[in-house]
Amino acid sequence: MEFETSKQYLIKEMWRNLIALSPFVLCLLLVTSCLTQSFGSTTKGQVMKDYEAKVVSDVVMFAAYAENDEQLLHTYFLAESLREFGGRYAAAPIWVFIPEDLHPSDPGMLEKFSDIGAIIKKSRTPKEAGRFYYAGKVFAASAAEEAAIGKARILVWLDEDTVFLGEPSEIELPDRIAFGYCPVMHNRSGSLFSEPPDSFWARIYEVLSVDEKSLMPMETPADHQVIRAYFNAGMIVVRPERGILRKWAADFESLYNDDELVNMCMSDVTKRIFLHQTALVGAAVNSVENDEMIGLSDAYNYPMFFKYNWGGEEEFDSLEDVVTLRYDIYFNDPDPKWASKLKASDEIINWLKARLGRE
Repeated sequence: MEFETSKQYLIKEMWRNLIALSPFVLCLLLVTSCLTQSFGSTTKGQVMKDYEAKVVSDVVMFAAYAENDEQLLHTYFLAESLREFGGRYAAAPIWVFIPEDLHPSDPGMLEKFSDIGAIIKKSRTPKEAGRFYYAGKVFAASAAEEAAIGKARILVWLDEDTVFLGEPSEIELPDRIAFGYCPVMHNRSGSLFSEPPDSFWARIYEVLSVDEKSLMPMETPADHQVIRAYFNAGMIVVRPERGILRKWAADFESLYNDDELVNMCMSDVTKRIFLHQTALVGAAVNSVENDEMIGLSDAYNYPMFFKYNWGGEEEFDSLEDVVTLRYDIYFNDPDPKWASKLKASDEIINWLKARLGRE
């Protein structure tokens, strides 16, 4: 079955939860075990199947993409954080997609994922997409969505630099909602709502047949600019059967095969970096109605120390009430005193120190 490689983790969680119940329950388990041996009415396999059914029924699934060794390590931290801080989602299925030709330099890394119940899957990126940044992520997201049909009612797609700090309850999309999103962090490449689209965005809307009237305004959290709908590709919540992530890959392919857009991207690295994210706009607005979308709160996709790396009006230096944070490239060259400048509990500071950086 799909979650076979998660079995060790599920067994451990099962016994941890059962032991936490009460001595009476433990006695009941012993009695049940004796009856099992005597009459064969219940087996360990059945207990496991029942527990797995509890875990994977009505499933919310998490998935991410790692392109290289460093990102694979980051994705492991992501999975660890969900297991530790994810509340009722702590035992949820986690899929980690990697390129077909990625062979981790640490031979034990894949076993580490298995130990915490995360499943490694391979994904393929078309060769033609390779000259555009983050192309692999788009096609991995498409593969994740296709594989999740019939296995999960909600799929949460994440960038590898995500850390969970609490139970992500907002991913429980209301019945009428098919797409949960966060806006882009700042207006580095968006289209101001108060002005006509520039030639880049106008061409994107034309290629993807986007009706500008369907583009609702949203405010960027870092520089507070109101732009046309432009979704952050680092945290997306979807219902797999609606096909938004598969449409994302198809629309991205349409964009990087358009000669006019290719010329723009080859002469402007910012456009080349974000072309993959622009494709998500068309995929979303052409797949679901605006009233089927919901913006996640500022507690999600929180860009820790964003101003330090990219500028903006906000420091983003407090993790109080934050559910998921993004650290981007911060720990590549952090402030030596970052821990003393971050408002967070000792538990969170120490968790981040142990994995990503130290004073």
